[in-house]
Parts: sequence; structure tokens; C-alpha cells
Amino acid sequence: MNNPKKEAVLWEALEHQQVQCRLCNFRCRIKEGQVGICRVRRNVEGKLYSLNYHAICSTAIDPIEKKPLFHFQPGSRSLSVATGGCNFQCDFCQNWQISQMPRQQKTLSGRSYPPAQIVEAALQNRCRSISFTYTEPTIFMEICADCGRLAKKQGLANVFVSNGYMTIEALKFARDFLDGINVDLKSFREEFYRQHCKASLTPVLETLRYIARHTNIWLEITTLVIPQINDGQEELKQIAGFLAEELGPEVPWHISRFHPDFQRTDSYPTPSETLMRAYEIGKEAGLHYVYVGNMPGSGHESTVCHECGHLLIERVGYQIGSYNIINSACPNCGTGVAGKGLDPIQI
Repeated sequence: MNNPKKEAVLWEALEHQQVQCRLCNFRCRIKEGQVGICRVRRNVEGKLYSLNYHAICSTAIDPIEKKPLFHFQPGSRSLSVATGGCNFQCDFCQNWQISQMPRQQKTLSGRSYPPAQIVEAALQNRCRSISFTYTEPTIFMEICADCGRLAKKQGLANVFVSNGYMTIEALKFARDFLDGINVDLKSFREEFYRQHCKASLTPVLETLRYIARHTNIWLEITTLVIPQINDGQEELKQIAGFLAEELGPEVPWHISRFHPDFQRTDSYPTPSETLMRAYEIGKEAGLHYVYVGNMPGSGHESTVCHECGHLLIERVGYQIGSYNIINSACPNCGTGVAGKGLDPIQI
């Protein structure tokens, strides 16, 4: 594993050269020479260091819709950036090769990119944002912060794709540069989080409430629907109810199709009937914007006005066809469309 080169943010010194990390809700107490649950933060002589600041393992130019964010600068490009590591151990992870790299391979591969170089790459590729994604951005907060603050000065937005396990302190730390976030609400049962993610549901719900009620960060939610694991009708109703009642009906919900991967290759893709049922549950709960993902052509990828049903943004997969939002409102009935950066469209 790489030698530490960057002092971590959000930690405190304890007695006997121990430290406590305050980035995520595991709040690891780390002895000298040891690492936290994420395996990318090490205590060296009583100081906490980031091990992945200089180990960026993945970059790509993505449509913002791939995050997925459908109400944040729609039709724009985003420079995606990731390092290895994660504080979760999801047995169904779609990016397990890099998220579990330090845990399984006992190493961190990647290259060092100065923040100025990352921001310049975004500008040169006509991106409107930088997305910290593919693995959990909370555990590479240092590079997120250095890139994010520089990006803001250059007129770029910043996005997290997250499991939602960051502390309130971490959200307060990031709120000056973070503009949008998609959070995975993987289930509405503690048992699911304990068994399949080695984590807990409650801190995720607390994070979501805080983002929705106390920040200006644009929020969208994704639930990966896994057959026979979290696809029960009652659980889907609980998720939809929580979103509508506690976060607000304007928060988009992305219901995503599962494909077998990592430790769940013995499963099968989510049946289309299950996803359609989940879509109806979301609409019945009063959510204005419900989408079905990972299933192009489902008929539920486009944005329509929740008042009159007028087609606002036509989508197939990540591609936008027609765009019919004027002054952040429906041109047919004038109802406002929730989102950030909706005008002008740049495709």
C-alpha cells in the first residue's frame, strides 16, 4: 500500500497516539500504524493520513445522467474521478474491482494528478462538472476538496455519488464546494445493511434528512432493486414514503435494475415487472419524479410535468432527445420543474 503523503481532514488525536476519524459514521478509532475500515486512512505516529490522495485509479468523461442525476445540468458532460477503497463491503457491488482493492488486493494502484490538472481536463473536455464517483467519495475527501474548491473558481460544479454514510461534519466540510449528490438508499432495513454492506441504515437516513433540510446541495436517490433481497412491496413502500414525507416529493427516485456481480453472481437480473411495480409505488406515494434505470426503453426514463404530464426531457438510456423546459418550468402549464442548472440546456 502507498506510503502516506497527505494529512487527512476531519480527525482528532486521542491518548496513546490513537486517532479518531470523523469523515464517516464508523468514526474509526485507529491505533498507531493501523488503518480504518476503509483501508485508506492510516495512523502514523499519532497523525491520520490519506493513502489514496495520490492514487487516482479511474477517470472518464460521462454524461451527467450516468451518475444518475436527471435534474442537475441535464445533457451536460461530467469528468468522473475515483480512487480505490470504500467504507462499505457490499456483496453486490458493481465496481468491486476498485472499491474493494485495498481490502482484497492489499494495495492501492493509481496515479497522482494535481488538482489543477484535473480541473483543466474538465474544462478542456467541455465538462460542466466534476463527479467524484465509482467508489465512495467520502473516503477520498482530501482530493475532492482540493479539486472541488479549485473547480468552483473556474465555474465548474461538483458532484458526489455516495452511499450516504458521511458524518454531518463531513457534509458541513464539503458544502462550500459540493453542488449535487446522488445517494444510494439501498434498503429500508437495518438487517440488509448489516448483512450485505457491513454497515447501518440509520446514519444514511440522518444524512439524507440533513442534506434535504439544511443544505442547498441538489439531491437525488437511487435504489438498486435486488431480486429476493430488497424487492418486497412493503419495503419499497417504506422507501417511497420516506422520500416523499421526509425529503420532499420533488426529490427524484431512481429505481435501478440489478445485474449479477461480485459475490452475487448466483442471482438474476431484476424482472421488469418488479421495476414497474416499484415505479407505481413511487408515484402512489406522491413522488413527482420516478425513473427506472439500467433498462433502456422502459418508458420511465423521461421527465414529465407532474401536474399536466407534458413531456419535458425525452431520454433513452443516457441520451437526451427533445428538451422542453423554459425558465425552469413546464411550457404547457407553467408548473416549476425541480432541479439545478436546468437552463440553458447544453447537449
